[in-house]
Amino acid sequence: MEDLPSQIRSKMEAAGLSSAALRAFLYQYRKLAGDEAGLIPESSIAPVENLPSIEDETVSGEESELVAQTVFLKLNGGLGTGMGLEKAKSLLRVRDEFTFLDIIARQFLHLRSAAASQLRLVFMNSFSTSGDTRAALARYPELGDPKQLELMQNRVPKIDVKTLAPAEWPQNRSLEWCPPGHGDLYTALLGSGLLERLLNEGKKYLFVSNSDNLGATLDLRLLGFFANSGAPFLMEVTNRTAADRKGGHLARKKADQRLLLRESAQCPEEDLGDFQNIERHRYFNTNNLWIRLDALRAVLEEGDGLLPLPLIRNEKTIDPRDKSTPKVYQLETAMGAAIECFDGAGAIEVSRDRFAPVKTTADLLAVRSDAYELDSEFKLVLRPERSDVPPVVNLSDHYKLVDQFETLIAFGVPSLMRCRSLTIEGKMIFEPGVEIVGEVKFVAQGEETKAVPSGTYQDGEVTL
Repeated sequence: MEDLPSQIRSKMEAAGLSSAALRAFLYQYRKLAGDEAGLIPESSIAPVENLPSIEDETVSGEESELVAQTVFLKLNGGLGTGMGLEKAKSLLRVRDEFTFLDIIARQFLHLRSAAASQLRLVFMNSFSTSGDTRAALARYPELGDPKQLELMQNRVPKIDVKTLAPAEWPQNRSLEWCPPGHGDLYTALLGSGLLERLLNEGKKYLFVSNSDNLGATLDLRLLGFFANSGAPFLMEVTNRTAADRKGGHLARKKADQRLLLRESAQCPEEDLGDFQNIERHRYFNTNNLWIRLDALRAVLEEGDGLLPLPLIRNEKTIDPRDKSTPKVYQLETAMGAAIECFDGAGAIEVSRDRFAPVKTTADLLAVRSDAYELDSEFKLVLRPERSDVPPVVNLSDHYKLVDQFETLIAFGVPSLMRCRSLTIEGKMIFEPGVEIVGEVKFVAQGEETKAVPSGTYQDGEVTL
């Protein structure tokens, strides 16, 4: 067991990873070796109440000066393999002919033009998404050299479950590596030297969000609030709905009253009821974060180059497409968990407009529908008629992959403007002009694809 850390060190150094990446991974590996599960029991935390709201904030005019000191960073490391994608997830068509990346580029260019500033745009890519992303960004020469827009996420070794040694897979050496979660943001900023370069350029504020969340634009009210608050770290949260029961929530540690983020993987099984109680734990982490770059450098220096983020241990097979291959641990961290690493970190309640992610084809169906609209600032938002509540969409496994999903809506996306929930079981295809009102379930019997005729369907189950 004593030589396993040295094996990890040799493997990571041979791959050219930075010393910061090595320190961060070994920190998490020692937790794994010590059998630290990283669980956060309900008894150790308290619910969060009485947060400030963005709706109480206004634009004073000074915010435009702050834009020039701000970095707009999009997490862009995901492939969307769960939806059957083989390229960067951000290249998925999400609205008309626009991909996520198209809309992000247009959001940024609109804001930079309106603010007449030197706002910086950065994509944190993974080794799987870098090439595709650079090629797509080349269509926007006004953004500059795609290489200068990139922060590379680190990669880390998968760990053999039986031996805790770095996993070996000679058939495909690339499968011996995995991304370390978006908590790697801090390590990548330090290890790449980008953090120091941004500070030297006079940048003060970092706004981070997921590339699949098109509601997360750089809101000047939030920028002004963050700058004036003096907080080193600010998390945007929104009220949880039934669709968010399994997502990470905000809480407060009883021991020191610091805010923390608890993910489902960190919840003991006996506390799942409390975890999923949206009345008790009201706030959902949108993964939209605001960070003072000087405060980040100070915390990293204090921690000898790393943030003590909680470990998220995921057990998978080394070849995710072959469940018969050896089991491995993938060690990950969540960037939102850093909220407990900063003295004086805060949270602010935002509207649901700022949270419209696409994690599944069910999410994709919702954002392609008329329940959402793309506004003049290229922000994807819920229509006002929705009162901040998204439709809940459930699709059968037959439509889990994007190519299968596209056959479902080949003739058009059904109207979800007045839909509370839509459930689809079996093989079917929507004809043009289908409207869903209230809670509707479609069940297609047999193996043949059934057509859903044009018309309005309201509150009930429809058998095809």
